[in-house]
Amino acid sequence: MSESASAPEFLYSDLLPIGADDTPYRLITTEGVSTVEVDGQKFLKVAPEALQKLTAEAMHDISHYLRPAHLKQLRKIIDDPEASGNDRFVALDLLKNVNISAGGVLPMCQDTGTAIVMGKKGEGVLTGADDGEWISRGVYDAYTKLNLRYSQNAPITMYEERNTGTNLPAQIEIYATEQGPKGPEYKFLFMAKGGGSANKSFLFQETKAILNPKRLLEYLDEKIRSLGTAACPPYHLAVVIGGTSAEFALKTAKYASAHYLDNLPTEGDMTGHGFRDPELEEEIFKLTQSFGIGAQFGGKYFCHDVRAIRLPRHGASLPVAIAVSCSADRQALGKITADGVFLEQLETDPAQYMPDAGVAEDIAGGEVVEIDLNQPMDEILAELSKHPVKTRLSLTGPLVVARDIAHAKIKERLDAGEPMPDYLKNHPVYYAGPAKTPEGMASGSFGPTTAGRMDSYVEQFQAAGGSMVMLAKGNRSKQVTTACDTHGGFYLGSIGGPAARLALDCIKSQEIIEYPELGMEAVWKIDVENFPAFIVVDDKGNDFFTDPGGTVSVPLSGIRIRSKER
Repeated sequence: MSESASAPEFLYSDLLPIGADDTPYRLITTEGVSTVEVDGQKFLKVAPEALQKLTAEAMHDISHYLRPAHLKQLRKIIDDPEASGNDRFVALDLLKNVNISAGGVLPMCQDTGTAIVMGKKGEGVLTGADDGEWISRGVYDAYTKLNLRYSQNAPITMYEERNTGTNLPAQIEIYATEQGPKGPEYKFLFMAKGGGSANKSFLFQETKAILNPKRLLEYLDEKIRSLGTAACPPYHLAVVIGGTSAEFALKTAKYASAHYLDNLPTEGDMTGHGFRDPELEEEIFKLTQSFGIGAQFGGKYFCHDVRAIRLPRHGASLPVAIAVSCSADRQALGKITADGVFLEQLETDPAQYMPDAGVAEDIAGGEVVEIDLNQPMDEILAELSKHPVKTRLSLTGPLVVARDIAHAKIKERLDAGEPMPDYLKNHPVYYAGPAKTPEGMASGSFGPTTAGRMDSYVEQFQAAGGSMVMLAKGNRSKQVTTACDTHGGFYLGSIGGPAARLALDCIKSQEIIEYPELGMEAVWKIDVENFPAFIVVDDKGNDFFTDPGGTVSVPLSGIRIRSKER
């Protein structure tokens, strides 16, 4: 028998057959869209300006609004009697935040992200242009005209880079696809991915040894715990097992965390397409609830939900990819058809998801220690030393704002024998970088950045008398706990996510005090009022998140705050 006669039959499937699109859309415009027929085939003509307009509109919406499903999940935390007090406190603050950002002035997060656009250009769609350029023009319009932040650095040499001042370049990927059942169409996924959640995208190269239920859950327990809280949970968590390549596994995890793959099949076949495993999703979700990490400071809601996807693989490779979408769950679908230009309808009236006033006041209540930051540093430290980790604080007074580049510059000065700047000796340091300040406001969106990026500086800075009180989001490494124990310092955790609320309610003034050429990476001084924080690492070597061996030990109850029954 010949080789061809004995071969299995040809089978084909898209690797990710995403199913029907049940997205609610709103019409942006009918301009720039027309159809033409050639040799009996219908073509969709799309003016490049339509791509620009759709992209700009999408970047605006995902910076200010969230999907209704995400808002329902936040409200679910508040209504869940098993949620910890802190879970509910974080959920309430995030709902307050989106109610502010929905006004269209302050973006929901200060890290307005890398613009990512994935397009599927159906057969028969004609633009007559470089689509990437016109999509980039839309990104440019949004980031230069709105109160967003420029985060993209252009490499000049291998070691030198400069902020582009426009948030370009964007990541743009266009795929050619077959014509849709209703004729030619151009479909899009728009995302804004901040550094915090992007940095929690992980790839592991494993073997078939983990492909059994017991071992896989043990493996995922270890890997998912390592995500920590720096990317602003509750998370939309995605786990991908397998992949035709490492990069495809990671990309699939990113799409899954954005719920782009929710309508995948739920079982596989011999075509080798990817599928969702709802049973594993539920097992992983229960696993995350058992961690005790919760929504940033202890509790049940480390995740809103989980997506678990199985992909085909080469027999000698088993990629495992993990990704999250954070509390700034910023993505929207778009499409261009013969009927016009459409964008996913996000929720523009999030007030309907807020609890009634009495419940909200009760959640926000409880024991809070007020800290006057106008005192000398020695007195601030003495006051903090009276209270254990987990203590909830309200900060009022001056903070110095400095993050990655400023820390690197100050380290260079210390290494050269120069003294620690007085501003880092006299004031707590807030790891943050603001978005643009709207006219007439004291500050743009101004939430905390990931503390862990500054861990390597803490020992040297505290030994020189600086960074004695640090404020940021997320857990810290053992070296920070050791430094605080040695030098008498503190790390205070701020809720990651509610940057618009902090700007509107807590930040009263801001000024640049050094390195103005660094833009949002400059050293700022801000005055805050009733700024919420928690003692995470104290001057006695205690860490809210870990025991001395490094194991997460936050009890499921987290921080207990009174709450009325509903």
